[in-house]
Amino acid sequence: MQNNPVSEKQNIRQRLQVSRRDFLKISSMFGVTSTVLAAAGMAGVITAPRLAQAANSVYEKRYKTPAKYTLKFGGADKDPRGLLMNRIGFLDFCRDLEERSDGAMRIEYIGANQISTEVNGVSKCQQGIIDIFGSATQNASGAAPYYNVLDFAYMFPSRASIYYFLYDPRSNKLLREPLRQRHGIHFLFSGVEMRNLFMGLKFKDKPLITSIEQLQGTKNRSTGTQLGIITMKLLGLNPVPVAWEETYDALRQGLIDGQESIANAIPMANMVSVTSQMVGLEFFPGTMHTAMSAKVFDKLDPAMQDMVMESAYYTQSYIQGLNESTMANFTGATMPPVAGTEFDKGGVRVSFFSPEEKKKCEEMASPKTNPDPWAVWRERLNKMAGGIDVYTEIYNIAHEIPADMRADTVEPRRWWKE
Repeated sequence: MQNNPVSEKQNIRQRLQVSRRDFLKISSMFGVTSTVLAAAGMAGVITAPRLAQAANSVYEKRYKTPAKYTLKFGGADKDPRGLLMNRIGFLDFCRDLEERSDGAMRIEYIGANQISTEVNGVSKCQQGIIDIFGSATQNASGAAPYYNVLDFAYMFPSRASIYYFLYDPRSNKLLREPLRQRHGIHFLFSGVEMRNLFMGLKFKDKPLITSIEQLQGTKNRSTGTQLGIITMKLLGLNPVPVAWEETYDALRQGLIDGQESIANAIPMANMVSVTSQMVGLEFFPGTMHTAMSAKVFDKLDPAMQDMVMESAYYTQSYIQGLNESTMANFTGATMPPVAGTEFDKGGVRVSFFSPEEKKKCEEMASPKTNPDPWAVWRERLNKMAGGIDVYTEIYNIAHEIPADMRADTVEPRRWWKE
């Protein structure tokens, strides 16, 4: 799906023309959440006067009736500008649920690492400091190990297969229920990409990377996923744990050769200037998800629980096509990048491995062809899921659709209903 990249660019980078000082001033008048929701919902160029007017309108709408429930949403490092670039649904969910409940549910969104980060969001939710959190499941897996179940090497052949699994009612038994039982987390919805390698400036003048051998021996930043680290080691990619907020400097200074990440995160974090090549290994998911405390969900009345699930379903289906378009038409995660996209302007070259080269990587790292390095984790996750062979079952579901199916054509389903 490729729309006009110029209009996509204008809808993101150029629209938010509000200084940090003005944004804070407006937020102090109408609240951070009302201001953020206003910015996310505006069309055209967003100036300070327009934002103040919109924030006032949103504030009056949100507070016209007393809320029955008020929940706190920790959005890690995602501020309004970043959420326009990385379409993962945080604010869309907040807005839809407040409107769907006619003000009975009020959500206070707190991003920019003010209350939680990618790594500690799940812990803050478990401790009751926040009620809802958003982060990559790969970062949440450090504190909640069952999230690792998504990260077996090459278990998902495409982004479409991840959406297909998340919509499938069988994902309740294989993903959502174990997260509830083991970690007290109620999984709602997720943005979907595949994780790839993004090489630093050391590779700017080197040939385009088209084989795994060209990458072996490089040192690459990794997220917290234990299974992703196993994959990187099997491929010879030398994973190095580096905090997300320190990755830019590590790449700029040449302390690491690259990083594993998702495409839309690169412009969101202003890392295009320190990125020279995107290497489409697509070795495990990039699932930027939203979840809430299971205890909090269970305390909601049944009608409100239904509204939460319907808003999660709406958001999941809404961001499905939007994120695909953003990847192609704003970020430029295509080979070659679309003219006018961030990767095109920044000179980031894109290389997706050939089917033969990807098959070689899969044979090196997949539990199907190289089972021994995965045995301990497979046993651990199987026990956490109540004795289910989770890898095999998820693998089989993920391969029920054609490998070349487009992600935006996967049919949405209400996964909590059989």
